Amino acid sequence: MKQIITAFFSLFFALYFTACNSDPRPRPKGYFQIDFPEKKYVLFNEPGYPYTFEYPVYGKVVKDTTFFDDKPENPYWINLELPEFGGRIYISYKTIGSNKFETLVEDAFKMTSKHSLKATSIDEIPVKGGPGVTGFVFDVGGNAATGKQFFVTDSTKHFLRGALYFDATPNYDSIKPVDQFLYKDMQHLIETLKWKN
Repeated sequence: MKQIITAFFSLFFALYFTACNSDPRPRPKGYFQIDFPEKKYVLFNEPGYPYTFEYPVYGKVVKDTTFFDDKPENPYWINLELPEFGGRIYISYKTIGSNKFETLVEDAFKMTSKHSLKATSIDEIPVKGGPGVTGFVFDVGGNAATGKQFFVTDSTKHFLRGALYFDATPNYDSIKPVDQFLYKDMQHLIETLKWKN
């Protein structure tokens, strides 16, 4: 019995001291796995609005009531809330008749370029939606406050701008999967966008 106890303690101490002598290795940073829902869309076609589009079923359209402590310039500004992802697409609409087309386009490019302090790149991607819907998507790389923005227009009457923001400190490595997932929804919104008149 004494030999068994001695062998047990010898084995225990040998394993204990061997395990303590290994080189420590830091683990790489990791993020939680996200299970994305199936892509399904519903139609936004509210009476009185000058546009219609499809948005994901996991989103909720909410009328925008403030613009930097002021009221929006017209009642057609909305937010596409994406609570499951802590995100929101701010959508603003302007009529070209009361605004100059060139000014609206310049403002859209200027608003995107404001993120150049944190951005590693800004890609301008031409897009085309339904009839009379053309514009640009801005793919902003790096830790900018927004990674995706867009504007679409018919260049005579309608001008719609959108920007995707997250309720989190910008860290592109951590939000990249969600950003890319919601970017497909933004593209679908643009592809299905139609002007009513």
